[in-house]
Amino acid sequence: MKELIKRNLSAKKVLILFVLTNIVYVFMLTVTIPAIMSYSHGIKILDMMPMGYDADYVNTLLNTLGEEGRQTYLVKQIPIDLIYPFLFGVSYCLVIAYFLNKIGKLESLFYLCLLPVVAGFFDYLENVGIIALLNTYPDISARLIQVTSVFSIAKSTITTIYFILLIVVLIMFGINKMRSVK
Repeated sequence: MKELIKRNLSAKKVLILFVLTNIVYVFMLTVTIPAIMSYSHGIKILDMMPMGYDADYVNTLLNTLGEEGRQTYLVKQIPIDLIYPFLFGVSYCLVIAYFLNKIGKLESLFYLCLLPVVAGFFDYLENVGIIALLNTYPDISARLIQVTSVFSIAKSTITTIYFILLIVVLIMFGINKMRSVK
């Protein structure tokens, strides 16, 4: 895996994947999520709940969405959100690897490159849970809600840790650049 990542650290590849990933993300934020939110009357969808949710919240959301809103969630948001975790995992893995390589820390901090891949994995698990919730409504199990919520929390927590570490790496990169200019 390390060699595969090293082979793909050209600035052009990293930038193209980064831009593509964020185009998909912006599409979700501006098109598919608002489409669902138009049915939810302001209740946040499960994908946007970083601290998780409980059975009351899920039942309220799915009831408020109605049949058409649940279908919109299932056929508009979920298909895009089955592409995004892969793109996120690959592109953000390469982003941090690129900058770690630039500061000479790729070998010692390689494991940081795996954080977005792990976050993407939990995003897929969250999506599977949401699909199950949408398909079994109104007969959804409390256990399914709990497990899906844990996946949402894990995805969000790992993503947050990743971005904090990326900021630290970018600061280190900036400091190194400033030192090399002097």
